[in-house]
Order: sequence, then structure tokens, then C-alpha cells
Amino acid sequence: QVQLVQSGGGLVQPGGSLRLFCVASGFTLDYYAVGWFRQAPGKEREEVACISSSVGGSYYAGSYYADSVKGRFTASRDNAKNTVYLQMNSLKPEDTAIYYCATDLRYGSTCPRTDFGSWGQGTQVTVSS
Repeated sequence: QVQLVQSGGGLVQPGGSLRLFCVASGFTLDYYAVGWFRQAPGKEREEVACISSSVGGSYYAGSYYADSVKGRFTASRDNAKNTVYLQMNSLKPEDTAIYYCATDLRYGSTCPRTDFGSWGQGTQVTVSS
């Protein structure tokens, strides 16, 4: 069964850091691009980061970041743990949202992309003093 399980959200003060986890089961996550999305109350879902698959030449496609998080958020992989991370630094109140990871299950996929079909359950991130 293909599944993405998320963890790592929580409450943090402005300027603080959080690390989100996206663990895959039932498939090998490093074969596919993984996107990170967020949705705040009353707002549309937005893609904040994407990391390309690490197979063959796809690795060199690198990652994509929305302008709103560039320089503060970093997506990375631990292939041995079948996990993708989103490291979030210098957090702002406007980063408050439910965060989702997703993958497209297209072998060798690269970023940026929008056609993600398999989603994690989401995790709440709240930035507040």
C-alpha cells in the first residue's frame, strides 16, 4: 500500500525553526519528486517546495522553492530512511498553515511540477508568540 506519513509540526515562536518529516511506505521515495504544500485558513493551497528524484540525471534538476520561503526552507532526503524533510527556519506568523507532502509516482520526476497524486495526511504548523 502506497502511503506517506507526516510528522514534525507544532507551535513555534516567530524566528524559530521546525523540521517536518514525510516517510514513505510501500514504495521507494527517492525514485520520485516530492512536493511540500501548505494551506492556511481561508486561503488556497500553495506549493512551497519541491525536491527532484535522486535517480540518474534527475538529481541534478535540484529543488524548487516559492519566493515566500526561499532562503528559509530547505527540502532534503534521507534515502536510507525513505524520508523527505522540510527544514523551516526563521519562521514567520504568515507561515502558519497545514503542511502536506505529496509525490507523483512518476519514475525520475523532477521539479518544479504540479501533478502530485499521492498525499500525506498533513501536519499543523503554528507560528505565534
